[in-house]
Amino acid sequence: MKQRIDELTAQLNRYAYEYYTLDAPSVPDAEYDRLFRELEALEAAYPEYRLPDSPTQRVGGEPLPEFQSVRHRIPMLSLSNAFSPQNEDGVFDHSEMLAFDERVRNGLGGETPEYVIEPKFDGLAISLTYENGLLVQAATRGDGVSGEDVTRNVKTIANIPLRLHGGDVPEFLEVRGEVLMLKADFIRLNEFQTVNNQKLFANPRNAAAGSLRQLDSKITAKRRLHFFAYSIAEQQGGKTLHTHFDELVLLKTLGFSLPDGNYNVFPNIGSVLAFYEAMQHKRPSLLYEIDGMVIKVNSLAQQETLGFISRAPRWAVAHKFPAEEALTQVEAIDVQVGRTGAVTPVARLKPVFVGGVTVTNVTLHNEGEAQRKDVRVGDTVVVRRAGDVIPEIVRVVFERRPMKHAATQSNPQGDLFGAITEARPSENQVPLHPQYRLPDTCPICSSDIEKEEGEAVARCSGGMLCAAQRAQSLIHFASRKAMDIDGLGDKQIEALVAQNLVQHFADLYRLDIPTLQKMKENAESSETMPSENPATALSDEAPTGKTAKKQPVKWAQNILEGIENSRRPELARFLFALGIRHVGERTAKSLAQAFGSLETVRLAPEPLLACLPDIGNIVARSIAHFFAQSEQQRQIDELLAAGVTPQTQAITLPLARYAAPEKWLARLPGFKISETKATALWELSGQSVSGLLTDKALPAEWQNWRNQAENHRLLQNIEQFLAAMPSENDSGNTAAESPAAGKTFVLTGTLPTLKRDQAQAMIEAAGGKVSGSVSKKTDFLVAGEAAGSKLEKANALGITVLDENALLALLG
Repeated sequence: MKQRIDELTAQLNRYAYEYYTLDAPSVPDAEYDRLFRELEALEAAYPEYRLPDSPTQRVGGEPLPEFQSVRHRIPMLSLSNAFSPQNEDGVFDHSEMLAFDERVRNGLGGETPEYVIEPKFDGLAISLTYENGLLVQAATRGDGVSGEDVTRNVKTIANIPLRLHGGDVPEFLEVRGEVLMLKADFIRLNEFQTVNNQKLFANPRNAAAGSLRQLDSKITAKRRLHFFAYSIAEQQGGKTLHTHFDELVLLKTLGFSLPDGNYNVFPNIGSVLAFYEAMQHKRPSLLYEIDGMVIKVNSLAQQETLGFISRAPRWAVAHKFPAEEALTQVEAIDVQVGRTGAVTPVARLKPVFVGGVTVTNVTLHNEGEAQRKDVRVGDTVVVRRAGDVIPEIVRVVFERRPMKHAATQSNPQGDLFGAITEARPSENQVPLHPQYRLPDTCPICSSDIEKEEGEAVARCSGGMLCAAQRAQSLIHFASRKAMDIDGLGDKQIEALVAQNLVQHFADLYRLDIPTLQKMKENAESSETMPSENPATALSDEAPTGKTAKKQPVKWAQNILEGIENSRRPELARFLFALGIRHVGERTAKSLAQAFGSLETVRLAPEPLLACLPDIGNIVARSIAHFFAQSEQQRQIDELLAAGVTPQTQAITLPLARYAAPEKWLARLPGFKISETKATALWELSGQSVSGLLTDKALPAEWQNWRNQAENHRLLQNIEQFLAAMPSENDSGNTAAESPAAGKTFVLTGTLPTLKRDQAQAMIEAAGGKVSGSVSKKTDFLVAGEAAGSKLEKANALGITVLDENALLALLG
C-alpha cells in the first residue's frame, strides 16, 4: 500500500503542476478526481504512509486556536515608492523614476544597469521555506521581522508546490511571493456571499488577506487563492545564480507560477518606462489586480554593491500607477432616463482627477444600490476608476457627512476636507440630507416611475410619450417583427426624433418627401447620419437638359412605400409594436388569438388577462396599465385615424376555456383567495358577477373589498366584458374546435413543401404554440427530413410525432 500511496502522490502532484503552472493538463478532471479519491481512501486506511506533500492536504484540516508567530531568517523589507503623475492629456511625469535611475548609476560608479520590471501585485506577501525540496513553513510578512505561521492554509493553495520540481533542487530555499485572488474568483466569491446573505468583500486584496488568515483552513481551501513568486530570499545548494532574472527562471523550473509575459529585462530606464506605460493600459485586461510595477537592478552583484537604506533596498523601487481612488464630494443626485426607460440615479460630483481622467458624474445604478451605500447629497465619497472601467463610488466617508442639530435644523457644511461640526453624529444631530429616493414621476415626461417586485431597476412607464425613449420605441415599432416598415432604418428614425420631426407613432404615417429630404439634409450637415451611398442613390435632379425637373430621391420614396405597406398589420404584430412592457411576440400572439380584435384587447380587464396561457399577474398588470393610460389610448387612436387598421382574426384561444370564474376571482388585485375558496364564493353569489356586486349575504371580507370604488368598477367592467365575449361554442369569429388550440408544437428537420415559418404561422393561426425544444410539455413534434436528436427525445418521451401531411390534417 505504501508503494501505491507514493505513486499516487507523485502522479497527482505532477498533474496539478501541469494544470496550474504549465496550463497544459494531460488528463481530464474526472481522471484526476478518481485518483484523488483513491489516494484519500488509502491514506484513511493507512495514515502512517501519508506523505508530507500529499495533495490531500490541500482540502484543509481542523481549525487552529490561533496563529503562531514566526521570526523571519531574513527580514521582509518593503520597497520605496516612486510615482509618475499623469496630466489631463495623459502625459506622464517620470521625474521620480529618472532620479531613481540616476541614484543607481551613481551608486555603481557610472555603470548603466540592466533592469527587470515585473508586476506589483495587489495581494498579501508571504515567505515559503523549503528543505530538501519539501515545503516546511509559510509565513506572512507581518512587521517585516516576524509574521504568522500560515503553513496549513498555504498548503490549500493549488498552484504552490508542496514539493519542488526538477533535478537541481536546493537543499534550502526561501521563496518570497504574493498570495492574491484572481478577478474571476473574486467575482465568484462575492456571488456566493450574495446568495448566502453574507457580507461582500470590498476588493480582491481584502478577500485574499481575509481568506489566508482563516483559522479554519477548510475555509481557505474553498476561496481559490493564487500565488505568484517574485524573488529568492535565501538559497543553499543547487545552481549558482548571477541575476534576478536567473532567479525567476529557476523559480519557474521548480514549479512556481510567474506572470507570463508581464516581466522582462530592459537595458535602460527609457525602455523600462515605455513598458510601464504599456502595462498601465494593459492593466484592466489582466487576470489579477496590480497597482504598479516593481523595477529591480538585474545583476545580483550590483544589488550587493548598492545595498540598503533604512528598511528598503537601493536597487529596487515600486513604481506605482496613478491613483485610482480619490476623495470628492457629492453635489447633487440627478435622475437619468435611458433609451429603454430604465431610470438611473446619477451622482454629480465635485470634479476630481482619478485614474487618468477628470470624473464629474458617477452612476449609482439603482435606488437600492444608492441606499445600500447610503450616498447622500453633500457626502464626501471615495471614487475609483481602474483603467477604462466606468467610475464608481466605493464608499461614503461617514465621518465627514454634513450634520444638523435636530432642534435647530441647521448646520454649516464646511468645505470638502474641513470639519463638519463634529467628526461623528451625536445624539442631538441628524444628517443634513435624507436618504436618497427615486422620484415618483419621470423628470422628462411626468409619467409614473414603476419598479416591479423582484426587480432592481425602476422604469419610466411613458414609453413613446417619453422623449428619452422615443427613438428606441420608434425603432422597435418599425422593426421587422413588429410593423415591418421596410426602408426605415435606425439612423433615419434617430434623425427624425433628434430634429423633432416625429413625436408620435402616427407621425410616421404623416411623413412626406419634403420632410424626409429636410431630415436628411439636417442630419448630414450635423454629421449625425452617413451620406447617401453614391452607388445606389439617385440624384435630386433629373439627368440633364432643358426639360429636367426636380425629382424625389429613391430612398425617400422607398421609405414612404414601406410605411404605406405597413398600414394593415396582423393584430399580433401591431400589439407587439406598441412596446408594452413584458409583451413580446409570443404574448402578443396569445392576446390576438384570445380576443381577435384590437378593440377587445384594449378593454380586457387585468384578472381575465392573467388567466391566459403564458400571461401571469405581472404581464397582465402591465398590459392593463398600458391601456388604462389616456395618453397611450390617444396614441392608438391617432394611429387608427392615420389609416392604420390592424386586422381582426379568428379566436383560437377562447377566453371561456381559460378564464373560469374561480380562476379570475383568484387573480383579482388586492384580494387574496385560492381557487377552491373562489369556487365557493362563486356558488354563494348565484354564479353571477351581478351577485358578486350586490349580494349582501356574501362574506364581509368580500363586501369590504368590492365596496371600494375602484374594485366595484373593475367587477362591472368584467361583467360587461364577459357578456360581450363569444362563448367557446359560439360560431363566427371563433375557431375553438381546432385540436391544435392550446397545444405546444416543436418543428424539426426539413418539411417537403412548407417552410418552417409557414408551418409556425399555420399552427399559431389554429391556436397552437411553437417551442424551440422538446420537453414533457410538448404535445406534438412535427418532423421532416434529417430530424435529428429532437426526434429521438420525442420518441423517448412518448410524444406524438407528425409528418407534414399529418400536421395539415390536424390543422384542418
